[in-house]
Amino acid sequence: MTEHLDVVIVGAGLSGIGAAYRLRTECPGKSYAILEARAALGGTWDLFRYPGVRSDSDMFTLGYPFKPWRAPKAIADGPSILSYLQETAAEFGIDRAIRYDTKVVSADWSTEDARWTLTLDNGSTITCGFLYSCTGYYDYDHGHDPGFTGVDGFAGQVVHPQFWPEDLDYAGKRVVVIGSGATAVTLVPSMAETAAHVTMLQRSPTWISPVPSRDKIADTVRRYLPAGIAHRAVRLKNVAFTLGFYQLCRRRPALARKLLTGLAKRTLKDERLVAEHFTPTYDPWDQRLCAVPDADLFGALTSGKASVVTDHIDTFVPEGIRLASGTVLPADVVVTATGLRLLPFGGIAPSVDGVTVPLHHQFVWRGAMITGLPNFAVCIGYTNASWTLRADLTSRLVCKVLTWMDRDGHTAVVPRPERPLSPRPLLDLASGYVRRSIGEFPRQGDHAPWRVRQNYFIDAATTLRTDLARTLHPLP
Repeated sequence: MTEHLDVVIVGAGLSGIGAAYRLRTECPGKSYAILEARAALGGTWDLFRYPGVRSDSDMFTLGYPFKPWRAPKAIADGPSILSYLQETAAEFGIDRAIRYDTKVVSADWSTEDARWTLTLDNGSTITCGFLYSCTGYYDYDHGHDPGFTGVDGFAGQVVHPQFWPEDLDYAGKRVVVIGSGATAVTLVPSMAETAAHVTMLQRSPTWISPVPSRDKIADTVRRYLPAGIAHRAVRLKNVAFTLGFYQLCRRRPALARKLLTGLAKRTLKDERLVAEHFTPTYDPWDQRLCAVPDADLFGALTSGKASVVTDHIDTFVPEGIRLASGTVLPADVVVTATGLRLLPFGGIAPSVDGVTVPLHHQFVWRGAMITGLPNFAVCIGYTNASWTLRADLTSRLVCKVLTWMDRDGHTAVVPRPERPLSPRPLLDLASGYVRRSIGEFPRQGDHAPWRVRQNYFIDAATTLRTDLARTLHPLP
């Protein structure tokens, strides 16, 4: 007999563990399980094992509001974050609800039965009344491959950060890191500690901002206040600062450019270097801003252990990489930090009564539920702030919807707009990894509650006060 659960959460990463906590505390009568395709919890923080892997958001906002962050560093390394997730799951009994090595390959909604049937990769099925996708938005199995020519003729080793070899030895070797995003700026200073030299090869510059790895205000607040109160106070302070700087970038881009280039000049003490390699053509926050804790990237550059080159790749050659300018960068190891591939819902293509729903024609309601998909929610974090801020709001909203359905006797609901919507991309970023795949995702609309805003304070004030009956329609 097929097992039936009230709620199935897909993914045991940062979002899935937070979703399970909210479900346990706000809908304690609901039966649920977390289906995790991998053999361990943690999602991103278990998958990525490259040197120096860390968050570029502070842990007072990336961490959960119900689980104070107690470690000294506000900008934490990957192993510390993974330990925090493991501790959270164990503390609240969430780990007992996780089913590992359980990959959902398809999900079909039955209108007649008012339930989802999930087909697993072992051929078995499970049904549920509500499906909540907490898989993130990128492909765990494949990174972005630009298709460099000549790779097969390269005499050294090529690795991708998403699939870092545990036995990779780069001590005393020449390393080229291709890329300029968050992964590249993390790898360069970390690898430079033992490599002979590390070169960051970028097609174009990225906006980079040095930030302290420790939060002095947080240290003071935590010294005098109870952990829970201190965590909430620092969280509020950091949200306000992050949102304030984002608004400055969007409204006064010239001033933001001046501030960021000024920080780089003061640290690097080389105006030519900043002008050539750290002054992008686009405005700050047109693409995601990269944070470097304690200016470690700039420190690696000024020490001579690392360098940066801005050029295009012509081809790989046996001894390294030949650039469009004709220069050859010698390399023993090349790291292709060339970005992610986006993938909706972990690759699940949801269907209704056996007919696949075209996701790119659907709209997102409250950043959570999708038109055309009954009893379905997806967790989408912020692009301009910590993922967890919106993820936690979404999980609380899902619990509110479930409670409302029970109270009013609805077995199935789906969001429907009250008037026509003008479509906009779900993620409002000009980054290459977004542009490549965003057309496969549902869209946002041009007015509330169909806008996916990048403002935590507005969302916090409105998300849980929404009138569900106005835009969630019960199905017969």
